[in-house]
Amino acid sequence: MSSGLETKTEKEMPEEESLKYSVDQILLTSDHVSMGGWGISTACGQPPVYRVCTEQGEEVPLIFHKTRREDASFSVWGDGRDLNCGFDIRFRYEEGQDYFWIMENGTDEIRLFLDIRELKKKQEKAMRPYMPAKKILKSYRLKELKTDLETLRKSGVEALKDQWKIRYASGAYGYDVWRLKHRTSKKELERQAAGSFAYEPLVSIIVPAYKTPRGFLHQMIDSVKKQTYGNWELCIADGGAAEDDTVEKEMKRYRRDGRIRYKKLAQNKGISGNTNEALKMARGQVIMLLDHDDLLSREALFEIVKVFNEDPEADVAYSDEDKVSLDLKHYFDPHFKPDFNLDLLRSNNYICHLFAAKRSVVEKAGAFRSEFDGAQDYDFILRCVEQSGKVAHIPKVLYHWRMHPLSTAANPESKMYCYEAGRRAVEEHLKRRQVPALVGMQEQLGYYYVDYKLKGEPLVSILIPNRDEKECLCRCVGSILSKTEYRNYEILILENNSEKEETFAYYRELEKDDRIRVLHWEKAFNYSAINNFGVENAGGEYCLLLNNDTEVLAPEWLGLMLADCQRPEVGAVGAKLLYPDDTIQHGGVVLGLGGVAGHIFSRQPEWVPGYFARAILQQDYSAVTGACLMTKREQYRKLGGLEETLTVAFNDVDFCLRLGEAGLLVMYEPRACLYHHESLSRGSEDTPEKKKRFSEEEAFMRERWGSLLAAGDPYYNKNLSLSSGDCSLK
Repeated sequence: MSSGLETKTEKEMPEEESLKYSVDQILLTSDHVSMGGWGISTACGQPPVYRVCTEQGEEVPLIFHKTRREDASFSVWGDGRDLNCGFDIRFRYEEGQDYFWIMENGTDEIRLFLDIRELKKKQEKAMRPYMPAKKILKSYRLKELKTDLETLRKSGVEALKDQWKIRYASGAYGYDVWRLKHRTSKKELERQAAGSFAYEPLVSIIVPAYKTPRGFLHQMIDSVKKQTYGNWELCIADGGAAEDDTVEKEMKRYRRDGRIRYKKLAQNKGISGNTNEALKMARGQVIMLLDHDDLLSREALFEIVKVFNEDPEADVAYSDEDKVSLDLKHYFDPHFKPDFNLDLLRSNNYICHLFAAKRSVVEKAGAFRSEFDGAQDYDFILRCVEQSGKVAHIPKVLYHWRMHPLSTAANPESKMYCYEAGRRAVEEHLKRRQVPALVGMQEQLGYYYVDYKLKGEPLVSILIPNRDEKECLCRCVGSILSKTEYRNYEILILENNSEKEETFAYYRELEKDDRIRVLHWEKAFNYSAINNFGVENAGGEYCLLLNNDTEVLAPEWLGLMLADCQRPEVGAVGAKLLYPDDTIQHGGVVLGLGGVAGHIFSRQPEWVPGYFARAILQQDYSAVTGACLMTKREQYRKLGGLEETLTVAFNDVDFCLRLGEAGLLVMYEPRACLYHHESLSRGSEDTPEKKKRFSEEEAFMRERWGSLLAAGDPYYNKNLSLSSGDCSLK
């Protein structure tokens, strides 16, 4: 078990048995066991069934949740036939009682013995946030003593304690340690509480309650009462009052606090109806959403009001968020979000928590709509964004989303109405914007894709620079001709000083096809100049820059990119590129990653969704690679094409940044998928001349885009690492 919590296997599984499995994690709260892993039955037509029973054989009710585990499916089958073979199982345990976890398929059976007392001990040991004292003393060094004395002298005992907590963290609580390091200091919180703003709106916090456990409700209210910004009101509408008086009893303790307002509803009106009742109570100039069992960080309201003061044009604001365990001891799964990203929002409700909007926006957008229950917040956020002049993002975790068995009490399939409501919310949003499109659901539930409707059949000019690379050019052109569904295109081979007769013989063969032309660029190699030359001679309304070492995989690639690019707000569209070993080569470009710019998710397996599924979602980036980039010919010429000072590197990034500067979006379309046999034409940066040229081009980018690089990529997040492309913590 990778969790470090070993179990006793009552029956060892011989290799020939028809059940394959792995229990990757077992976590215990005060009264629940959570188990995660995967299971596959190789017996035809006999899927695995999971049960939990006591030592005495008494069946225990459990919550079962399927999860996506491509790794397991490919490991067992070698393909994706069992993608949803993962499981998340939760059940309530009693002290002093032990249990069996059972997996069976009618032919074979696996039993794992769960010794609750032993599991608790091992969990406490594994999750101990700090190294044991003996290990600390053993590893202590003289230079650390000097550092500690200096910290003590300059900053005092508390700073030294924090330094130790970070240094001697065991690693089991990686994000908890990160939170400790980046938390808002006590001094800063006091400064916030004592300060004031020029604009100090009343913030109405809207909370729909329904049979909320008293402990959860108390902790939620307590997190609001501790806010460093004091001009707020908490509006709680109790939809469960007719069935349960728990919330009403808890609210009695807050009767003397005029900021906390409670409405007992005669009947449950559903999540949208209950939220609307809380919304009717609101008197504030700013409306903020909060779930009845979640928590705010102490500076949440301060940061919201700060944004509205610093940027009066901002009408809506949202923050980063994380999740917190049932007992509030463990924070995990932080979602560090990009600044406003229109296409990502159409793919998934990435904004989610914390969300606040000015009253004027909410009044224009309208109330919550019950026909979107299950995704009512998604629908509401989309409507608010439509009515906003500017959407602000606060790159700080201000919201803690409590995870507990009640919050995921069913299989995702049983909540299909939620996902369908989300799909309809995006579809309605596009209709309001008068954008002809269809919205579909990804295999990974809760995520969507938008098929924008093609307008006509405009000619697309595909520009492919080449020099004596017959084999890879043949593969590239052959894949275009044989696989591309969209038919109205021309291929321009931009020939650059080839010498081999076989290359020119192949050109003569290609030109027998009326759709293919060979244009000769006789000057020295300059990727930017060659493509600029190609665009000037192109006949298409749209131009696609394409490397000769690419190979089409998805037949719909060109039509998808064209439909995306036809949108007036889009300046360029990039594709998902894979290495031949089916790992990701390009999934978008992030400024500052590895230097000036780098590819996100590089070298991760193609099937990996990536950080909050961003590797598989349509979204906007600061840049995409020029190895496969579509743009409008008119827009390309208007910007002066690619920067010819950048002969090889960063010309695509520079072009995309100039599009962004002009107010246009650079979109990533992951369903347009190609192989990229990278750098076959020009080789790697391994000679002194190439290294010098790369250094000069890097310096050019830093000079032209220095302020943007210093500010950080708006489509990334300053809390994420720039040394690796996996979105790990900075």
